[in-house]
Amino acid sequence: MSTVRFESVSKQFTLHRHRSRSFQELFLSVLHPGRRSAKEKFWALRDVAFAAEPGEMLGFIGANGAGKSTVLKLISRIIEPTSGQIEINGRVGALLELGTGFHPDLTGRENIYLNGSIVGFGRKEIARLLDEIIGFSEMERFIDVPVKHYSSGMYMRLGFAIAIHIQPEILLVDEVLAVGDQAFQLRCLDRIREMRRQGVTIILVTHDLTRVRELCSRAIWLDDGMIRAEGVVDAVLEAYMTEVRADDKQALVKAESALQGPRSQAQAGTTWRWGTREGELVGVQFLDDTGEERRTFKTGDKFVVRIRFVAHERIVNPQFGLALYHANGFHINGPNSVFSGLEIEAIEGPGTIDYVVESLPLLEGSYLVSIGLYDHKGVHAYDHHHQVYVFRVSQNDAIQERYGSVLIPSSWHMGAAGEEA
Repeated sequence: MSTVRFESVSKQFTLHRHRSRSFQELFLSVLHPGRRSAKEKFWALRDVAFAAEPGEMLGFIGANGAGKSTVLKLISRIIEPTSGQIEINGRVGALLELGTGFHPDLTGRENIYLNGSIVGFGRKEIARLLDEIIGFSEMERFIDVPVKHYSSGMYMRLGFAIAIHIQPEILLVDEVLAVGDQAFQLRCLDRIREMRRQGVTIILVTHDLTRVRELCSRAIWLDDGMIRAEGVVDAVLEAYMTEVRADDKQALVKAESALQGPRSQAQAGTTWRWGTREGELVGVQFLDDTGEERRTFKTGDKFVVRIRFVAHERIVNPQFGLALYHANGFHINGPNSVFSGLEIEAIEGPGTIDYVVESLPLLEGSYLVSIGLYDHKGVHAYDHHHQVYVFRVSQNDAIQERYGSVLIPSSWHMGAAGEEA
């Protein structure tokens, strides 16, 4: 029996373009109906059908607004469908938006009891699990502090600890796993794998395609509220990335052009750029061994990423970094100047820094580059451009290897005749 089943499920919301901000405006809108708020019907999901089985980890991918979080809210019964049928067989544990299900004025301990009672646990059952929940969250010092004083990482720790200890048959996980320190994220992932082995159905919504490939047994691509692809993870991700590359080609060209000036006009709220901008990254060039700018290289070529920047004030001990991705979303590496041993005393004004690869170990394909300017510890972002820059690698006829993304120098050796392994 499927633990989750959607049959022709649709969900419609009403968008209010304008709301009365005062009693006077409300009064006038009654007298003059033409002044009333404009309403628009919005279909978050349209005729969606899928099933999730016990022990399966199902990943939902797609752009913002595609309907992924709506699916989770429907499963958790936060909202009801406009049409269609939803069948849920099992206790649901949900880790959605930070703070969902928490009362801000109650302490962490009180919220554990509150969340447990919502899913049907008695006070004795919750008391039995209390120490385990607090221990997993590592929140002993703050468990009796009202949660309105918690940081996002503290919310995530306590919320995840509660969700996994209420013995769910179905676990819903939204993007909140991106919050918190690396060590706790790894603990969460280990627990998720363990729950899956125990037969728990896990539904993951994320933009992290690497995480989907690593964890999920099946994937669904949602686009504009409809299922565009469903099935084997690699096939769904490849279809999604093909669409993303096609749709974003012009946007990437415009973004790169916009980043050529000393003061970019790009909005801080874009999904591909963030940072406080005391220092700005103003462009990237891909150079070959002659210093010529190129966009296509061959396996084994010298490859230089030249990052141009402007520090609007003196920045002490900065860290420059980049991240290299295959176009299908696979994260290949993430080097930075600190890891390499390059200690930069300070930067001020315009400058450049080069990341040099003497022999490019990438096989034929398209690749994305992120660049970042951070403080020395890599915690505070002055400027980060996420997967903005594109280059391609073409086949090198002198290299026979064809499959995969990375060339690993190696050799084969045959054992002597008659020799046993």
